[in-house]
Amino acid sequence: MKNLAGKVALVSGSGRGIGRAIALKLARHGARVVVNDLDEAPALEVVEAIRLEGGEAVACVGSVTAEGFAERFVQTAVDHFQGLDIIVNNAGYTWDNVIQKMSDEQWDAILDVHLKAPFKILRAAQPIMRAFSKAEAEAGQEVFRKVVNISSIAGLGGNAGQANYSAGKAGIIGLTLALAKEWGRMKVNVNCVAFGFIKTRLTEATADANASVDIEGRHIKVGLNPDLAKSFERSIPLGRAGTPEEAANAVYLLCTPESDYISGQTLVCGGGLSGT
Repeated sequence: MKNLAGKVALVSGSGRGIGRAIALKLARHGARVVVNDLDEAPALEVVEAIRLEGGEAVACVGSVTAEGFAERFVQTAVDHFQGLDIIVNNAGYTWDNVIQKMSDEQWDAILDVHLKAPFKILRAAQPIMRAFSKAEAEAGQEVFRKVVNISSIAGLGGNAGQANYSAGKAGIIGLTLALAKEWGRMKVNVNCVAFGFIKTRLTEATADANASVDIEGRHIKVGLNPDLAKSFERSIPLGRAGTPEEAANAVYLLCTPESDYISGQTLVCGGGLSGT
């Protein structure tokens, strides 16, 4: 039996990379998934991939930082699947610089996507989760729901050139701890996964020093120098970077019934790197 059968999951930033792997993983275990991406094409591709495997999914396209997005994201789950059981706050990117060269725009953009957007999504979800929880309690049922916020080892130990990203990823751990205490009475497990070096389009080794992607009109540099990437991998006790599928496995663990008595925790998925 699929242990997430009947569950409804929101996964932000799930059109590509780690988010895509998370959406597919949850769907393969029975969850009905609301897929989100900035761009329509990758979001619809993931929806189609889930449907081809016999799952259920719908797209909610848009920026997690846009005004009104959080409410629309949550309402999509309720309108299409009449429920809300799992929230994975995964959307994000990096925009690096040393602090003396970092602009207010760089700081605000990264804090907005990694911390403010999850806050707004969770705030929008609270009345829905509370209503379900209250009805279940009145019926004598104990039903657990899951929030998995995505952090990074940069949020645990910092990273040079990433003051904005490190601050945002540290902040999401604080938000996780607070909501684990606030939402325990609603039987919601609120946990965090902190990723180490995971291979995605943002971190893949490339000799092109000008490689970039367009994110909301901003040209964001991506990729790592091949020598630097090899150096990073040598520092990992398991000897290599992780895959998006391995990252998704860590998130999945905290969405299963086996995690019903685990809350307020940060699980490091880093191949042995601790971040501290």
